[in-house]
Amino acid sequence: MHINNIKTNKVIFYASLIVLFLFTVPLIIWSDESYQFLAFLKTFFEDMFGSIYQTLTILVMVFVLWLAFSKHGQIKLGEGGYHFNTFSWASMLFCAGVATGILYWGTIEWAYYYETPPFGITPRSDMAIEYAATYGMFHWGLAGRAFYCLPAIALSYVYYVKRVPLLRISNSCRGLLGRHADGVPGQVIDVLFMVGLLGSTGTSMGLGTPMIAAGVESIFGVSESFSLKVLVILFCATIFSISVYLGLNRGIKRLSNFNTTVAFIFLAFIFLAGPTVFILKMSLNSFGLMLQNFIRMLTWTDPLTDSRFVEDWSIFYWSWWIAVGPFNGIFITKISGGRSIRQVILGTMLFGSIGCAVFYNILGNYALHLELTGDFLTTNLIQIGKGAQAISGVIGSLPGGQITLLFFTIMSVVFMATTFDSSSYALASCASEKLEAHQEPARWQRLFWAFTLIILPLSLIYIGGLDSLKLAVLVSALPLTIVYVFMGISLTILLKKHRGNNDISE
Repeated sequence: MHINNIKTNKVIFYASLIVLFLFTVPLIIWSDESYQFLAFLKTFFEDMFGSIYQTLTILVMVFVLWLAFSKHGQIKLGEGGYHFNTFSWASMLFCAGVATGILYWGTIEWAYYYETPPFGITPRSDMAIEYAATYGMFHWGLAGRAFYCLPAIALSYVYYVKRVPLLRISNSCRGLLGRHADGVPGQVIDVLFMVGLLGSTGTSMGLGTPMIAAGVESIFGVSESFSLKVLVILFCATIFSISVYLGLNRGIKRLSNFNTTVAFIFLAFIFLAGPTVFILKMSLNSFGLMLQNFIRMLTWTDPLTDSRFVEDWSIFYWSWWIAVGPFNGIFITKISGGRSIRQVILGTMLFGSIGCAVFYNILGNYALHLELTGDFLTTNLIQIGKGAQAISGVIGSLPGGQITLLFFTIMSVVFMATTFDSSSYALASCASEKLEAHQEPARWQRLFWAFTLIILPLSLIYIGGLDSLKLAVLVSALPLTIVYVFMGISLTILLKKHRGNNDISE
């Protein structure tokens, strides 16, 4: 495999860098003004475009489920056997799509819903508790995972069945764009994808870095500072750059396998050492509540009040999945050779949703139990903007205390590494000219993007505030809504022509 001979698409490469620096440099130079402006922009984008994100979520989920159970679901993507065994495949599907976000939000998201519940429910009431334990599982479930499936199938079909050796999102629109997928329209789509990925990973790292730093503060007694967060993010960048350098088989696969195993051992420890009966009861109750109200939760727009629950949470999550979906599409394409369309869709939706549900039910309900018994009040820290410190407090309350927190902090670093090595891999793939199924992007590109990924999160951490992190995905996701429509139309056109002429470049 001649990796070093793979050429770089300079237009996509440099255009993405220019957009990144145009966004981050003003944040650093005018940090105080930036925070106020970003808070205003966040509200504006939510009010103006929120319904677009919600509508697209419904359409994409219905489309991919129809695709999985239609006759097209039997189409095999590539020749020969599976490229990875099912455990490794499922581990990479899960780890690539969650990052440290699952550890951050899985532990404390319920606290926000407990204080400001949906549907006009009285705050801190019994019903608020039930929905607080349910809504996170909904946001990280089937609807969000559908945004990974559409790019994955649209790209995999062209890559494996039509044998067009380009791991770029523009390739997923080839059925609609034809030869223009290789021209300016295709380059615009690829740049939008790369900007969207940089924005969404900026949010993920912007959440994960303070959480890891808070663990370090508690364990070693160091004071909170921006310098500590810089050191944490550089350390994580070094870890995932090593994994990226080793490649898909030696690096990302092994890291994903290790992380999945360790994470579920840790969850089993919490389940057994914590309030087991309470966790079981709340988990079953949450699952039933979500099934009963799934359609309402998916379509609720809060048209008669101004609670901003939908804007602050559902629209934020849908925009996050939109922004990160194409990246996962590229990565899922690379690891899913030999599987059918149905397997890829159901595997992506079910493995991911079940994994996230386990995290939310065990981590979240353990923290909720501490709140209800008065052993540790997460909501008090949330109210003063200390979410990362609240997580350290929750984990530190487990048997083992600081040792358990140290283990959790190390696991958080590996979780961040697992996702961001996948991100840099996808960025390098998209910025490469041609990439055959047996090839990987140039190592220098993978390493370059691994460290470039830290620029935006450092900028967002520097100006501070959860709103700035949410805005990054709201803005980067908006133009990608059109790309999703293109992908759906393109895939439909190609599937109607299936078994016909494989030459679709015209």
